[in-house]
Amino acid sequence: MRLSRDDILKAEDLSTEEVDVPEWGGTVLVRGMSGRERDEFEVSMTVRHGKQMVQDFANTRAKIVARCVVDEDGQRLFTDADVAVLGEKSGAAIDRIFGVASRLSGLGAEDVEELAENFGGTNGDSSSSASPPGSAKRSRSSSPR
Repeated sequence: MRLSRDDILKAEDLSTEEVDVPEWGGTVLVRGMSGRERDEFEVSMTVRHGKQMVQDFANTRAKIVARCVVDEDGQRLFTDADVAVLGEKSGAAIDRIFGVASRLSGLGAEDVEELAENFGGTNGDSSSSASPPGSAKRSRSSSPR
């Protein structure tokens, strides 16, 4: 079936998954990023050093977790200002959520490498794995906006 403009714009295509986080004593709801949100994330990975823009992979996992953990209404639980403190939480918990958020957002290790290539190298830790550790309890497709 060929989709029309209206079909595409009406499609509820942002998936969510509830992820068990035993380190925090419960679960969180993780939603994949929209195209706009993913672009904003990619822009957040660049910083200005003098007159030059360079890649900065510091706190990559926390940046994605902050963008993808949402409440039942689809609203982010964390702001960009929370990224630094979120990055101080359990690495195992952050990585588990990061894996699910990356998968739901269509991000893979090759995307991180592509970002680095586009800016001629890295200026931080680029060893992120987008392989989900299989910790999601249940999956549902929704667009909670």
